[in-house]
Amino acid sequence: MRKLWFFLLPLLLLSACYYPAEESTLYAVNDNFILSVDSLSLQKQEPFHSLPIDTLSDSIVLYRNDPIVVAQILVIPEDSVDSVWVKVARDQFSQGWLHQSTFLNSVVPDDPISEFIYLFSQRHLWYFLGMAFAVGVLVVWRQAKRWHFYMIFVRDISSFYPTLLMLTLSGSAILYASIQRLIPDTWVLYYYHPTLNPFDLPLILGLFIASIWLLVVLVIATVDEVFSLLPISEAFLYLFSLLGVCVACYLVFSLAVLGWVGYLLYAIVAVAFVWRYIRCFSAHCVCGRCGAKMHAKGRCTRCKTINV
Repeated sequence: MRKLWFFLLPLLLLSACYYPAEESTLYAVNDNFILSVDSLSLQKQEPFHSLPIDTLSDSIVLYRNDPIVVAQILVIPEDSVDSVWVKVARDQFSQGWLHQSTFLNSVVPDDPISEFIYLFSQRHLWYFLGMAFAVGVLVVWRQAKRWHFYMIFVRDISSFYPTLLMLTLSGSAILYASIQRLIPDTWVLYYYHPTLNPFDLPLILGLFIASIWLLVVLVIATVDEVFSLLPISEAFLYLFSLLGVCVACYLVFSLAVLGWVGYLLYAIVAVAFVWRYIRCFSAHCVCGRCGAKMHAKGRCTRCKTINV
C-alpha cells in the first residue's frame, strides 16, 4: 500500500500545481451560463459599499434554465460579504448584479460537458439508479436460474470485453473520486473549462479523460460481441445484467476511495476477474459450422450446432 502511495502522490501533486485554485480564473466577461436554481434575484443598481437588495421593485428575478451571460465584474473591498460582484444579463432588459459566491452556486457553464458533469455529480440520482438496477438484476438472476439464459457471473459468455469493461469503469470511478477528494480545485477549474483532449490536461485528469474514451470504445465492442454470440432476446438480458453490475461497481469503488480502501479493493477485484476469465472462459475451441469461440465441445451459442 505504501508503494502505491509513493506512485500516486507525485501524480496528484503535479496535477494540483497545474491550475491555480482561484475563483477569478473560473469565468470571465462574455462567458455563458445556465441558471441551475429555481429562481435568482438580481440587484438593478450597480453596487456601492455593499448596497443590498432592499425592494422587490428594485430587483429582477431569473428562473431555472434561463441562459445568462457575464456582462461585468466589479471588486468592492469594503463589502464584508463578498468583495466581488458580477453583473449578468439574460437579455437587453433583464440585467443585474449579485455576489460572486451566489453566482457560482447558482449557475452551470453553458457547455455540454459541464452540463453532463453537473447531472452526473447528483449522487441521489446514482443511488436511485443503483437501487433500481439492483432490483432488476435480482429479477433477471432468478429468471436466469429458471430459464438457463446467459447472464453476467451466472452463465457468462466466453468474451473478455465485459470483464475489461467492468475493470475500466471501476478504475475510472477510482480516478474520479480521487480527483474530487485530493485535488478538488483542479476538478472545479476543469468543470468551468472542460475539454475532451486528455493531452491538454494535468496527468491524472488526462488519465481520467482517456479512460472515458476507452469506456466508449469498450461499450461499443462489448455490445457488438454480445450480439454476435447470443440471440437478440438473450443479448438484451445479458447487457441489462452487465449494466446493473457496472452501476454497482461505480458506486462501490467511488465510495470505497473515500475510506482509502478502494485502491486495495480494486487490485483484489482486478486479479480475481482476470483469474476467473482465464480459468473459466478462455476459448479453447471454435464451432465447426460458424467459427464462433467455444469454451468446450458442445452446443454452439451462436448457431446452436452440436460440436463433438
